[in-house]
Parts: sequence; structure tokens; C-alpha cells
Amino acid sequence: MSGHSKWANIKNKKGAADAKRGAVFTKIGREIAVAVKNGGPDPASNSKLRDAIAKAKAANMPGDNIERSIKKASGELTAVNYEENVYEGYAQEGVAVIVETLTDNTNRTSADIRHIFSKCGGSLGTSGCVSYMFEKKGLIVVDSSGVDEDTLMMEALEAGADDVVAQDGYFEIYTAPANFSAVREAIEANKDYSILEADVQMIPSNTVTPSKEAEGKIRRLLDMLEDNDDVQNVYHNAELTDDEEEE
Repeated sequence: MSGHSKWANIKNKKGAADAKRGAVFTKIGREIAVAVKNGGPDPASNSKLRDAIAKAKAANMPGDNIERSIKKASGELTAVNYEENVYEGYAQEGVAVIVETLTDNTNRTSADIRHIFSKCGGSLGTSGCVSYMFEKKGLIVVDSSGVDEDTLMMEALEAGADDVVAQDGYFEIYTAPANFSAVREAIEANKDYSILEADVQMIPSNTVTPSKEAEGKIRRLLDMLEDNDDVQNVYHNAELTDDEEEE
């Protein structure tokens, strides 16, 4: 569930996450819980919940798990209250990192995040220290197999997308956060399209290419953050080498 401007990086992280499907379900379950808490248990009137449910289905999360998460958050079952927190800091060589968490114990999570940064040669900063280097955007990734680019672009732009970018084997559709749900639902409604990923992410304005020596520590930092149960999303502006990403 790591964010970057290129699907190559997202795909790399997604492959690692798929190997830990239980952890992925736990993270998505928390997103569903927060969406219900903030907007109610009815997906018809809660776009954030619709987005979370779509993400759950894309990750092959069982329907029973989705329903149970909604019931817990709406008070039908014993619920846990999660608090949203965002941490900003630096990895090796000034690489900017944003960490979004959902936790029932802020003190524990803060200590864990600080320890991970320190252990991997990074440092936590103050709120706003790196977020100005990122822009919040909706990102919908569509498999390009059998898809006409002009048709997809027309449908996406008509639904409210800002841009459609062709990559090798897929298309990236970018939206303003407020238009993300409408665009995702429009693309989802066309059965000719296969959505590979859809989420609102922090997209870096510029990227940093670290040295080979630093890249190992940066990868270790990102992996340790991803493996933490309280971490929902990790965003960074490192341009990591392709050979490492495909391992």
C-alpha cells in the first residue's frame, strides 16, 4: 500500500503485500471502520466507504470480512476506535517520507515509527516538513490490454479526471481528491476495463535518485514501515532502480 507516482513502484509493493494478505485485510478493515465512523454505514451515501469497499474487493477480501468491519464500526459488534495520524520525515540522502497510520494506541505507534526511522538512518521531522513536496491526487490504474486510449481518456475526462497517462502495459488516471469516487465508479462501470489499483495518494512533485549505498537503507526503512500493523500508507519521493524493484 505504498504510494509513488509510478505504478512500477506501487506494483512492487503490492506484490510484497499480497504475500501477507491477512495484514492487508487488517489494514483495509481499519479504513472501512474509519469511513463508517466518519460518514455512516450506508455505502450509497458514503463515498469514502464505497472507495474502501472497492479497495477491499480488489484485494479479494471476503464479503464476510467487509460486512463484519462495517458492523463493528457501526456499533453492531464490539468496535475499536482508531485514530488517524500522519508522520513526516527523511530517509537517507534527504528522501522525503510520509507515513499515514490508523491506531488504537498513538503512543505505541509514535514510538514504533520513530524507532524505524532511527534504525534505518532516517529521522522524523515536524508536521509539514516534507508534505509540501507532495500533492494529494486520486490515482486509478487500468490494465491497457484491449483498451482504446482515446476512448478511455474521453470517458475519464468526462467523469471528472484531470489527466490520463499511458505507461507500458497500463494507464494512470489522475483526479482531484473530490472527483476520485465519481471517476473510479465511471471506470468501474465499464466492464471492458480492469482496474489494477485505485486510491487517493500523495504524489511527489519531484523525485530524488539516491546512491546505490543509500538505496538499501531506504528500502529497509520503507519495508519496515509497511510491515508495521498500524501503518496504512507510506509515500516517498525516491526514484528506486528498476532492477531492485523487480526482485
